[in-house]
Amino acid sequence: MAEDVPSGTVIDIAAIMRMIPHRYPFLLIDRLVDVVSGESATGIKNVTVNEPFFPGHFPGAPVMPGVLIVEAMAQTAAVIAVHALGKEAEGKIVLFMSIDDCRFRRPVTPGDQLMLEVKKDRARGPVWRFMGVGKVDGQVVAEATFAAMIRDR
Repeated sequence: MAEDVPSGTVIDIAAIMRMIPHRYPFLLIDRLVDVVSGESATGIKNVTVNEPFFPGHFPGAPVMPGVLIVEAMAQTAAVIAVHALGKEAEGKIVLFMSIDDCRFRRPVTPGDQLMLEVKKDRARGPVWRFMGVGKVDGQVVAEATFAAMIRDR
């Protein structure tokens, strides 16, 4: 895949779906921009009132669950890793190993565009460590450091 999407370009939803196995209702990123192969990218999640979690979180005051914001960061990170590793990594799964220093600063609500700035901290074999910051309108809404392992299904 790395040869299909040069660094600094956009990865659209079709390419994301080739790279990671997530699907509705758990595919939480719509596009990646500012891709630097194997290093960083900004994931975009357009948050709509039609998200399946809003009826229960919370009725009359919809707020995107913080764990799903972190999951969206992780999906962005998974695409960064698979993009860097190329076609042999497509279809593999990327599993959380740890989440550290996670903070939620502001709620994310319908109509927001969640920008997920994710950078690789290091990669050793199948284990990758990332730093992520979620922003809405330039304001930090969440941040975390996390590690994941890439493996066959």
